[in-house]
Amino acid sequence: MLHRLLAHPLTAGLELDDPATTERRRRIILSKPFLRAIYDEWYGILASQLPEGKGGVLELGSGAGYCDRFIPGLITSEVFACPTVQLLVDAQQLPFGDGSLRAIVFTDVMHHMSDVRRFFAEASRCLRKGGKVLMIEPWVTAWSRFVYQHLHHEPFSPEARDWSFESTGSLSGANGALPWIVFVRDRNKFESEFPELAIEKIRPFLPFRYLVSGGISMRSLMPSFTHSAWARLEAMLEPHMSSLAMFASISLYRR
Repeated sequence: MLHRLLAHPLTAGLELDDPATTERRRRIILSKPFLRAIYDEWYGILASQLPEGKGGVLELGSGAGYCDRFIPGLITSEVFACPTVQLLVDAQQLPFGDGSLRAIVFTDVMHHMSDVRRFFAEASRCLRKGGKVLMIEPWVTAWSRFVYQHLHHEPFSPEARDWSFESTGSLSGANGALPWIVFVRDRNKFESEFPELAIEKIRPFLPFRYLVSGGISMRSLMPSFTHSAWARLEAMLEPHMSSLAMFASISLYRR
């Protein structure tokens, strides 16, 4: 009931897997200053961690965003036809040569991959040595469990036995806990199965701002001028992110 009352009018009633929904989500991000400040921060984080040297930089799930404004020459892609991207790409079957990429970047994409092992295999193949996978994804903490399981529409199952799930669609199919499952709970399994991909850094962050921004699907819960105050509050709470974070910045590098 609460979600219906707060639903953003541009996406209310649209199916998640409808490409029109993704196009409207881009309009929403650009029109909400509080939310746009968060995406600016996310894209800045990805851009700052790019390795030097040759090779293209591929973004997965580009349809609703504008990361290309932060990374010159970015190869934008999406899983369905979208007028704002360059390529139609399945992350589990990348159309790039061996060792041709220096980075693969994305936000809120991995937890929609129904067979993430195939993506890791493809990333290992396409990345050159020293190349990176850079992502920002939902994270599992005591606080985020409550938010994602009670206030969010996507599945969130930290107790899932495996890394795969039955995909109902490119966006509706998901497990928001998947990145934490792979890189924390099952880290030994990941390192055993993909020894060429090293976990370089995991930084849990952003416990409140995305929530009060209303995200993409809801109206803003706070006026835009309060963003800096919320950012300062989160900075003060940095030592407690293991309990509070809703997202994490994750970096993998190709050995």
